[in-house]
Amino acid sequence: MRRRHSWMILLIAMVTACATQTQSVGTGLRYPNDAPAIRALFDTSAAGWNRGELPVYLSVYTESATAMGAKGPERGVNAIGDQMRAGYWKTGRPVQVLHFEHLEIRPLGPDNALATGQYVLTGAGRPDRTGWFTTIWTRTPAGWRMIHDHAS
Repeated sequence: MRRRHSWMILLIAMVTACATQTQSVGTGLRYPNDAPAIRALFDTSAAGWNRGELPVYLSVYTESATAMGAKGPERGVNAIGDQMRAGYWKTGRPVQVLHFEHLEIRPLGPDNALATGQYVLTGAGRPDRTGWFTTIWTRTPAGWRMIHDHAS
């Protein structure tokens, strides 16, 4: 009887492992909609930026997020907003239009992901400004949210 339970537990573990592997095929993340959901949040953030709506741009961050600034990490979404207002948003809205390119989203476990890519600021009769970024995302009750942002 004891041996039968051991085989049963092993069989259940193998079936569970196979099911988990099957779920991750294609996107690399645990669920097939994870990468598209994070990409959609990049789109939401850029749309908020382009409309001059800082709260929409910041809505993809957790309240306790960090972002690398010129003097080191800024802690909390309010500090990240202050950083934006002191830089890109000096006039109350950004001068150039934002979009993201070369987005790559990879899992860091079942509830975290790493996104890398390039931000591109264009328009307003100015030269394009581009830089590379790495962001870390976590699954929250409200959906995916960014917990760290590091851009160059």
